[in-house]
Amino acid sequence: MTGPAREVAAVRSAVAAAVADLPPDALVLVACSGGPDSLALAAGTAFVAQRSTRTGTPWRAGAVVVDHGLQDGSRQVADDAAAACRRLGLPTDVVRVQVGGRGEAAARDARYAALDGAADEQGAAAVLLGHTLDDQAETVLLGLARGSGARALAGMPTARGRFRRPLLGLRRVDTVAACAALGLRPWHDPTNDGSHADASLRSRVRSDVLPTLERVLGPGVAEALARSAEQLRDDADLLDALAEDLLDAARTADGLEVATLHAAPPALRTRALRSAAIAAGSPAGALTRAHVRAVDALVTDWHGQGPVALPGGIAVSRACGRLALNTAPA
Repeated sequence: MTGPAREVAAVRSAVAAAVADLPPDALVLVACSGGPDSLALAAGTAFVAQRSTRTGTPWRAGAVVVDHGLQDGSRQVADDAAAACRRLGLPTDVVRVQVGGRGEAAARDARYAALDGAADEQGAAAVLLGHTLDDQAETVLLGLARGSGARALAGMPTARGRFRRPLLGLRRVDTVAACAALGLRPWHDPTNDGSHADASLRSRVRSDVLPTLERVLGPGVAEALARSAEQLRDDADLLDALAEDLLDAARTADGLEVATLHAAPPALRTRALRSAAIAAGSPAGALTRAHVRAVDALVTDWHGQGPVALPGGIAVSRACGRLALNTAPA
């Protein structure tokens, strides 16, 4: 198969693989912004859902469009995206949200909260997201630039909870070609252009950094970054599981047993301490390596120091061979 038909088939195959484990009559929602990635995903999902009714294993599909209200004309963009999804045969809701904060992270949190709410309300078994291999490569590059650990460098998982990313093995050019072949007219977010005044850091990585790397190092950089993320994800999953085992072993009625933590390898101990801090209420995005190292010093370099203050108003203190993670007094 050659030409545009190949990209259309690739999107459909990716969707079919992503939902193969769902029971009959399950509801699948597509998160659609109207851009080429999510619109191609919506088209592929509509096709596979319609075909499932003919094969005797039917499942239902719909779409959700989230309007963040951050750009002039966002309401119209959201309404146009919803209309495009409905023309594909997908019942579609538009959810308008208030973004509490600035930057990509705040918009992402608001978007996922809206998608979770829509899925809960409709009883959806899965929510499909339109992230591609290009998005994965950009995530890894940003993590490298920020000095992030293995979990961040592992990028986005293909599935986490109800959220699934069928297109992580496809390039952005594939989704653009699929839309063109199907006669779809996606919306192109002007802030995705790195030269735009409101362009995000990710957009600049997309328009400037990755093309430069491809030009200097040769083609295949994005694929190599995605492969690295996949390998690191396997490692990070194992380390996370071992760190949780360590926490279970160290957990007592009045805190975490220091001796058990001290005996563990540093890579497991610091990962376990980070997990414990997050579970206590410290926001993962604000919890830095410096915070974790300060908590680790309570275990490995104890000389009577006072509590360690963590983001989210959490204080970690040591007493009687135990670490306690509590809400700090005002």
